[in-house]
Amino acid sequence: MTSPTAARDRVGFVPRVLAIPAFVGLALLILPLTALVLRVDWSTLWSDITSAVALSALALSLGTGLTATAVCVVLGVPLALLIARSRARTAAVLRALVTVPLVLPPMVGGVAMLFLFGRTGWLGGMLAEWGIRIPFTTTAVVLAQTFVALPFLVLALEGSLRTTGVGYEQAAAGLGAGRWTILRRVTLPLAAPGLIAGVVLCFARAIGEFGATALFAGNAPGVTQTMPLAIYTAFNGAGVSQGSAVALSLLLLVTAIAVLLLVRAWRPEAQR
Repeated sequence: MTSPTAARDRVGFVPRVLAIPAFVGLALLILPLTALVLRVDWSTLWSDITSAVALSALALSLGTGLTATAVCVVLGVPLALLIARSRARTAAVLRALVTVPLVLPPMVGGVAMLFLFGRTGWLGGMLAEWGIRIPFTTTAVVLAQTFVALPFLVLALEGSLRTTGVGYEQAAAGLGAGRWTILRRVTLPLAAPGLIAGVVLCFARAIGEFGATALFAGNAPGVTQTMPLAIYTAFNGAGVSQGSAVALSLLLLVTAIAVLLLVRAWRPEAQR
């Protein structure tokens, strides 16, 4: 554990003039959120959150977010294992591909998914022949959320797997353990902090997704209108009231803070 004196010594190496832009940057992050909290009408907060449209958007966001997170776990854990245990060059290429959705504007992701799953897309065309339509459905919401959230789980778990190394796995193999036993009893337990952090971040990103969902799934109340879309609709003069939009924004802010606290609790250094 770092002593307060050591912490002060580290700060002492930073030029004091840098404190000015540092505090400006901190203010730029905090003041808008403070303004949001100050705008909340606390007398109507409960009725705003519990309005029919707000509850519908909240339920849809939570349901699709949990579903997308489950899909990310099923697909992301094997992908993270593949990256972590591949050769350096192969891992670098795979890691770059996984990172693309993080730097890609979500709107572009929505357009790309439309081109893939739409009626004119090669996969969407085949599904249409079987009577399956994905765009502008709740399934499209889940796919859009999975697209933007999957990298968070993969990168968090892959980093944890690389940190733990393969020493314990080699020891277990030397003792006669099979691959599935090693994965279940050694690999995943050692990487549990990264897995938990990845799952929490994945869920938070899923319920906050807007751009890809808007283009690929649309904004139909009760079908594809998640909380971010309900907030956007309200501030454009339709759907729920602006009071409900502010209340839902506050709810998303509280969720984000809870996510940060959960991730902090599962970081390895948090146990020191």
